[in-house]
Amino acid sequence: MNAINAEAANAAVIAPEAAKAAVIAHWNRRAADFDQGPTHGLLNPAQDAAWRGVVARLAPSSPALDVLDVGCGTGFLALLMAEAGHRAMGIDLAEDMLALARPKAAARGLMVPFLAADAEAPGLPAASFDLVVERHVLWTLPDPLRALRAWREVLRPGGRVALVEGAWWDMQARDEYATIHGALPLFGGRPAEQLAAPLLEAGFEAPEVIPLMDAALWTEAPRHERYLIVARRAP
Repeated sequence: MNAINAEAANAAVIAPEAAKAAVIAHWNRRAADFDQGPTHGLLNPAQDAAWRGVVARLAPSSPALDVLDVGCGTGFLALLMAEAGHRAMGIDLAEDMLALARPKAAARGLMVPFLAADAEAPGLPAASFDLVVERHVLWTLPDPLRALRAWREVLRPGGRVALVEGAWWDMQARDEYATIHGALPLFGGRPAEQLAAPLLEAGFEAPEVIPLMDAALWTEAPRHERYLIVARRAP
């Protein structure tokens, strides 16, 4: 039994849609000042340069890729990908986040569609992207394995998924999460090695872990494990 299924077996009996509604409410409420957090926005030139370096390593500007940013929030990864020369799209269910992402794209002269869509069921055409990215999204999902399978579905053969994740062992279940955290199998994140099995189960192969422990990425040295895990869509 992998980490996702093991946690799900012990989850409180909370309807997935109720949990999802609470998650959406949480992030809508936090949208206005979301970008001011050092783990959410780009607060100084060093942080900006560090994240552009991560993007360049993951997806060099040539050839241009079709990139889907899942749970995009205010557009962090989608905008960086577009500025690197890729064709990016962002999806999220928090409409207040999307309402901030769209004018950011317009101000930068970027054609990045930001759509209201579910990370677990995006409703996008199969085999339409070369790369699916997300940042700190898996732990918010009632069914992360379903999400991984859906992301595989929208990837072209040989396409990749890239997960920016972490293990926040001391995360407190506050606010909306106080009543629903038991319905989120990956609440608090997981060490990188624990995401390899669900990726394989979802139809990916050759997961590679890239540590993201550079203080510049977060404006200070991180107290918790932070990483990028990249896997390729299996045939």
